[in-house]
Amino acid sequence: MADVVTETKSMTCIICPMGCTMEVTTEDDGVQKKVVKIVDNNCPRGPEYVKKELLNPTRTLTTTIEVTGGKQVLVPVKTKGEVPKAQLMNCMQVIRRACVAAPVKHGDILIHDILGSGVNVIACADVEKL
Repeated sequence: MADVVTETKSMTCIICPMGCTMEVTTEDDGVQKKVVKIVDNNCPRGPEYVKKELLNPTRTLTTTIEVTGGKQVLVPVKTKGEVPKAQLMNCMQVIRRACVAAPVKHGDILIHDILGSGVNVIACADVEKL
């Protein structure tokens, strides 16, 4: 049986402007990491943020996609939801290879279900055709 590693550290919540700094204690038995104690939070959103950030961190990805035949050569894009943080670089590889033809409208889905995440990549601006 593996030893359980206990770690305590400070984390600052970014959910609201208060920016509460909480002390978080985790235990990791080599198979599963779990949050066992959170102190100094001022609202219930802090512990939710900490647990998500430590156990299953996700991010909204913003970048650009190449456009052919448009007045601009790039269109700003973002993921419509959050993708696992561990998959960000793989998502960027997929997006980097993508190219769309003008016209592009704000909100258009440019990549469906990126890497099987259930999250679409959407255009954040219009690009008119040349």
